[in-house]
Amino acid sequence: MTAKLMEHFEEVAALILFVMKKIIGFSMMDSAIYLFLASYGYIDGRIAPIIVDPAAPLEVSAYVNPLPAGLVLTGIVVSVSVTAIMLALTVRLYRRYHTLDIDKIALLAKEADET
Repeated sequence: MTAKLMEHFEEVAALILFVMKKIIGFSMMDSAIYLFLASYGYIDGRIAPIIVDPAAPLEVSAYVNPLPAGLVLTGIVVSVSVTAIMLALTVRLYRRYHTLDIDKIALLAKEADET
């Protein structure tokens, strides 16, 4: 097994880089969306909508919108979960088929179904 990997070292390295690029790409897109939502929710001159003082203003125009912050927090939890699932699936596919090439995995799965 190790000898085969060493024979095709360049292909294995390229495949690992490709998979990692996709996973990192999804994480970067998520971060861009969170930055957009956070900047969209902030309004200069307004305060956080946490009312502790009874003398605090009650007009909506005095506070920033809390919805984008909630969406960002929810999105972070979802994206961490999706990244973990993608990495776990990648590891499971490699452990089972000893490759990450989709065509080879499909061929190996078809051969396993026929036997």
